[in-house]
Amino acid sequence: MNRGFSAEVERVIACTVVCVLLGLMNGYLAVTLIVGGALYMAWMMWQMYRLDAWLKNSRRLQPPDAGGIWGDIFDNITRLQKRQKREKLRLQAVVKRGQETTAALRDGIILLDNKGNIDWFNTAAGQLLKLRQEDQGNPLVNYVRHPRFIKYLEEGDFQEPLDLPSPQSEYVRLQYEITHFGKGESLLLVRDVTRLHNLEQMRKDFVANVSHELRTPLTVIRGYVETLSMSPDLPDSWQRALQQMEQQGLRMTSLINDLLALSKLETADRQLVDKPVDLKPLLERVCNDARAFSADKQHNIVLHCPEGSALLGSELELQSAFSNLVFNAVKYSPAKKDVTINVTQNTLGLQVSVTDQGEGIEEVHLPRLTERFYRVDSSRKSDTGGTGLGLAIVKHVLIRHGGNLEIQSKLGLGSTFTCNFPIQSVAASALSA
Repeated sequence: MNRGFSAEVERVIACTVVCVLLGLMNGYLAVTLIVGGALYMAWMMWQMYRLDAWLKNSRRLQPPDAGGIWGDIFDNITRLQKRQKREKLRLQAVVKRGQETTAALRDGIILLDNKGNIDWFNTAAGQLLKLRQEDQGNPLVNYVRHPRFIKYLEEGDFQEPLDLPSPQSEYVRLQYEITHFGKGESLLLVRDVTRLHNLEQMRKDFVANVSHELRTPLTVIRGYVETLSMSPDLPDSWQRALQQMEQQGLRMTSLINDLLALSKLETADRQLVDKPVDLKPLLERVCNDARAFSADKQHNIVLHCPEGSALLGSELELQSAFSNLVFNAVKYSPAKKDVTINVTQNTLGLQVSVTDQGEGIEEVHLPRLTERFYRVDSSRKSDTGGTGLGLAIVKHVLIRHGGNLEIQSKLGLGSTFTCNFPIQSVAASALSA
């Protein structure tokens, strides 16, 4: 039993015995017991008063001296206060350390509540977005008012970061990345990616400029090669050499055209004109071009496209993407094999798939197929005449139309390339069909 509680019980017993003896001596036992109980209660109330006064001023006063159960109470409260003080100091040190760490980061960190208001931000975030302490509690969109950022917040799809010009300067490029946590709260990471953006822009400009500069001299060279090859007195050895030069010139021209197309896709405004594009006549043109490209190989090109299927976007860009997929299927399929184009639609959107009966691709290569100039040695050979940019062009066209490319392939069983377009990209006529 607790020592203080035992002492208190002994005190109660002693007081009771004294009251009984006094009551027997004066002949008023009941009255004496009542008076003794009242005195004991008054003493208890006094101790409670001392406890209350001490708790109200415990930072300035030492705990009162008391015996019995009250002495244990005062001692236990004192120990709890000391433990709480130590824990408070420890937590303050952790918080201070965390603040020092986040203050040392070059990336901005902003905590948002479930309504999108600013709860807290570090020094870097304040510098990047010009935030002040009094801005806490205000909506973040008051300080980052770009329409694409507002749409980014509203859609809630944070799988990819968002790059935008800084609200303070159009020459500074910021990247926003949001992560959800807790009960609807969000953590926003803000990075200054101006240098990376400028380097990427320099790369794009370099590719575009070099491609433009190469086009004119290459045209001149091809013209002279063609003129020389038409000469009647040309030896056979020269004829073969000029023929190879003409083939390589055509290949270089195709490469330059693809580089220019890819550069245009990368640098063009992401916003497209919402123009309905009827898919059936577009894909029929692609199929006719593919049959001409197939020539002696006589591939069986089959199109399944419901009437009224339509997308919102650029007809030229969509034709470029579908042509690349169908021409690839023809290139890498054996002669007289089927190449099938299927157009389907469901509640999620519209899908255009191109299936071939080629050698197939190992699964390890699938994630890298849309990289520029990436080739699979076992099934994608340079002698097919491709530039290595076709799937990169397809990827960028789909991104501009809000879609994505899905690739399924197995060795010996052919490949299927599926263009997935969201329901927002499907034209109203197709939705009502």
